[in-house]
Amino acid sequence: MTPHSPSARDADLALAAEIAANAGRIAMAHFGKSPARWDKEDGSPVCAADMAVNDYLKGVITAARPDDGWLSEESADSAARLERRRVWVIDPIDGTRDFLRGRTGWAVSVALVEAGTVVAAVLNAPAQDRLYAAGVGRGATLNGKRLAVSGLATLEGVRLPIDQPNLNASFWPSPWPGTAVAKPNSLALRMAMLAADEADAWVEGRSIAEWDVAAASLILAEAGGMLTDRHGAALAFNQPQPIIHGIAAATPALHGEVLARLDHALKAFAARRRGLAA
Repeated sequence: MTPHSPSARDADLALAAEIAANAGRIAMAHFGKSPARWDKEDGSPVCAADMAVNDYLKGVITAARPDDGWLSEESADSAARLERRRVWVIDPIDGTRDFLRGRTGWAVSVALVEAGTVVAAVLNAPAQDRLYAAGVGRGATLNGKRLAVSGLATLEGVRLPIDQPNLNASFWPSPWPGTAVAKPNSLALRMAMLAADEADAWVEGRSIAEWDVAAASLILAEAGGMLTDRHGAALAFNQPQPIIHGIAAATPALHGEVLARLDHALKAFAARRRGLAA
């Protein structure tokens, strides 16, 4: 069985699904029980559940795939991963703030990257009883049911997982002619909403970590969605600096317009900062 054979890819996806499901059960054992928490240097929260899930996933992946690399939000990074063709990109709990608040907008994110491209991905949101999975060229599923984006072709009626007031914010070229829908704390789940035809577009201007969107990027792409960074470039993973420079995600027909609106907003923010600095 060669590393790129269909059977090998199926085995990788099966492993990702199995360990993401197990990790979800570990996280649920802490959910709603006020686990120990603390803040990282950047001010973001982390809790005992993040670490328990991280330790489980690292242990099982290291044992099952000893030649693969490892990149996780809750592990110290190592340049050794750059020498590996295959790297597991993990967010033990994406959406820790929702987890700590007892809300359901969090997920375990497991992705396998080969030569910079995600080839297997699982996103487990156990508090929502949802498990998303995707294999490159194999489509995306939610609890075993095939996913497809909405196919919305115009901005009229667009659904975005953002705060309601931001639909009409001054930094857009014009108000979004649609509606705000649920906005989970997990960035990955916001992207998965597009894959599940629960939203049509999502933008993020900030630079974010690879582990925030690695699994969800393949799930959305395999469901027929289109996504790039804020400059319109394809996403690449296992980079020396594991950072994605913003996200523009949408149905294919809307992506260009969504990207242009994000660019307009970012330029408006930049002009505002220059004005404040003057």
